[in-house]
Amino acid sequence: MRVPLSWLGEFVSLPDDVTPEQVHADLVRVGFEEESIRRFDVTGPVVVGEVLSREPEEHSNGKTVNWCRVRVAPEGQRAADGGEDVRGIVCGAHNFEAGDKVVVTLPGAVLPGGFEIAARKTYGHVSDGMIASARELSLGDDHDGIIVLSRLGFDPATLVPGADAKALLGIDQTAVEINVTPDRGYAFSIRGVAREYAHATGAAFSDPALASEPAAVSGFPVTLADDAPIRGRAGATGFVTRVVRGIDQSRPTPAWMVARLQLAGIRSLSLEVDISNYVMLELGNPLHAYDLAKLQGGITVRRARAGETLVTLDGQQRSLHPEDLVIADESGAIGLAGVMGGESTKADERTTDVLVEAATCDPVSIARSSRRHKLPSEASRRFERGVDPLVARAAAQRMVDLLVELAGGTADELGSDVVAPWEAPVVRLRMSSVNGLLGTDYTDDEIRGAIEMIGCTISLGTAGEPDLLFVTPPSWRSDLTRPADLIEEVARIVGYDRIPSQLPVAPAGRGLTREQRLRRRAANVVTAAGLDEVQSYPFVSRAQLQRFGAGSEPGDADADAPVDAVRLANPLDGEAPFLRRSLLPGLVTAAQRNVSRGVTDLALVEFGAVFAPSAAATGTEAVPPLAERPSAEMLAELNASIPDQPRRAAGLLLGDAVAKQPGESARAYDWADALDAARTVAAAVSAELVVSQGSHRAFHPGRTAELAIRVADDTDGDEGGLEVVGVAGELLPELVAEHHLPGRAAAFELDLERIIELAPRAPDPAPLSTYPAATQDLTLVVADDVPAGDVLAVVVAGAGGLLEQARVVDDYRGTGIEPGQKAITFALRFRAADRTLKAEEASEAKLAGVAAAELAFGAKLRE
Repeated sequence: MRVPLSWLGEFVSLPDDVTPEQVHADLVRVGFEEESIRRFDVTGPVVVGEVLSREPEEHSNGKTVNWCRVRVAPEGQRAADGGEDVRGIVCGAHNFEAGDKVVVTLPGAVLPGGFEIAARKTYGHVSDGMIASARELSLGDDHDGIIVLSRLGFDPATLVPGADAKALLGIDQTAVEINVTPDRGYAFSIRGVAREYAHATGAAFSDPALASEPAAVSGFPVTLADDAPIRGRAGATGFVTRVVRGIDQSRPTPAWMVARLQLAGIRSLSLEVDISNYVMLELGNPLHAYDLAKLQGGITVRRARAGETLVTLDGQQRSLHPEDLVIADESGAIGLAGVMGGESTKADERTTDVLVEAATCDPVSIARSSRRHKLPSEASRRFERGVDPLVARAAAQRMVDLLVELAGGTADELGSDVVAPWEAPVVRLRMSSVNGLLGTDYTDDEIRGAIEMIGCTISLGTAGEPDLLFVTPPSWRSDLTRPADLIEEVARIVGYDRIPSQLPVAPAGRGLTREQRLRRRAANVVTAAGLDEVQSYPFVSRAQLQRFGAGSEPGDADADAPVDAVRLANPLDGEAPFLRRSLLPGLVTAAQRNVSRGVTDLALVEFGAVFAPSAAATGTEAVPPLAERPSAEMLAELNASIPDQPRRAAGLLLGDAVAKQPGESARAYDWADALDAARTVAAAVSAELVVSQGSHRAFHPGRTAELAIRVADDTDGDEGGLEVVGVAGELLPELVAEHHLPGRAAAFELDLERIIELAPRAPDPAPLSTYPAATQDLTLVVADDVPAGDVLAVVVAGAGGLLEQARVVDDYRGTGIEPGQKAITFALRFRAADRTLKAEEASEAKLAGVAAAELAFGAKLRE
């Protein structure tokens, strides 16, 4: 909110030497954050000039300019810049005559944009200054002609050449800009800010809403017919109208009003529009003026009908929603209530009779309409934060008075006063709770004084409860509904500096849960191994869902096929309306963005939740209320609609794992690196992955590993079956090419939540043996479609407890091996905990493993 100080000073006593910085400091004390100081960017001598002569001259370029003699100081006196009292000035405008009083910027003046005024030779003359237009002084957009002061309502006889034009036009004023929080909508007005300044300084405050007595009117038909209230509250509770006849649209807006509006951030458009904006800024209640001759019958405030449209004042045709509150006459909708008026009934240059409207609208209804149509306005900005329900009559009367005074109109008795009774909520506050919540030592008198200062009325409790206050907030403070709201006001008014700077003692807690501790450990371990942790948005497209495994069928590529995923009712991006089922789409997008910026060697990892639909989470289309706490039933419905959100870990590896350097060749990331990264994550939570050949629609069919974990039997703790918990390998080449990624891309994804659940709670440490190990190699010939991991598992199981470690070291197919066969070589290490093994014992254990492999797969020992 921008507040011109001269305007503020009309309603609260400001010191004669007050500065914008001091006003900012005073408002900060009552909770308004300072933003900036606004001034007209005009410095140097800007004076009233009298045109003594105007001689048109046509030049060879086809342009006609005027050579003028202008008096810029009283006769015989020096001008403001120290020069002569009569100047020769070249002017390209033609909307003035000799004898007119104009605005002259003398040499040394600097106009907005850093334009410096100096004596310059142009069109064969030395132009010693410049006659200014409204746009050159930032007073508006008019640049077709210069400012003629008589046309702004100034009496030429009272204007003395050389007088300060900056003060005359109001461009010497200053405004302070403050940040108004959403709960304090009353401060979006000069009235509200003046009251707050009075709270901060104790200065005398006069309420502008009480400055004029609203006239009695009747006869204009207005009906409030909201048949579809939102959360039980009517869209409009008040609709005040007044009629003013015979206004003169040709009259200019006074310079003082233009200057104040400009400083407040609103450009001047026309006198009638400027007056409505001026009153809105002054009292906080938006207003609108209709051309009375264009209205058909009376006005009805209702919800929009199906298929109804409206052309708003910005010229856009808008399809209305049944929730939209509209202003309508017999022709249909003529305005979007609380947001913007309609084109069909707007006042224009031919309008003489206007209907002034000041309404009171429900904040939630207006906020939804404004967002639905992407149409923010100064009016909606105020209504959605709450407008004083009792100020509409005063605002309408203030606009009528200004139309009569400035536009030459005549107030009519025709109008309406449809205002619903206003009942303030009563808040129960115990004074002891104030210091208890704030940790302060405010006295009871300070507490009561602060509450009464902001406009509340207080009733004391019974004799048995002297600590209890019954507080009735004022009409302009709709945000005061709970004891905590009043306690915050007490702290704000008495002073935040009275709140002690003392850190509270944190209560004893249990610390992190097991799952939280293990998730952190996994993240720390894998990032220490060289992967960079990232976070990506959870919103994905239909194509991404189908690509990474959430389509109705595994091979379904139909864009219209249903997807098994949570769809947002109001997505941020219409192209990505679903919540992710996998972390991989976000990692691929992150890699694509990095590659486009020249980073081609990447090792990314992400820990996050995915969103899995379930039968219990049916979803809801109900929109919870925005201005009050939802009911218990609504909260239960919302909680039931929340989908399962298992936590996962995923990684993507791209480019070179080892960069090329002297003496060493580059090595690109491959499926083995993705598998190692997945194993690192699992090992960090004390889990061991079982790897086997797998498949996934986003991965290369021949380079995909299925990752599982052994599930212990619940009865005796013996090892049970395997549960798949993830995938690792290389992404499909076409997917990599589609996202413009270079080379190959390896990736993995794990159900981290399930792995932590299945991991041993307290794994027994492996015993350390002091006896030497016996190592042997084993080569088995099996069919080439038998996974090496399956053979390894069988060998380990058959070899028994003496086998300490076994790993695959070679997979050979070629000369010496029959077609359809492969030779797998294992490195075996045997050790006994209580003795030194003999070679015969190790060989016997190895041959037991061979026998088990032969029985399971028909494996043959290769000598």
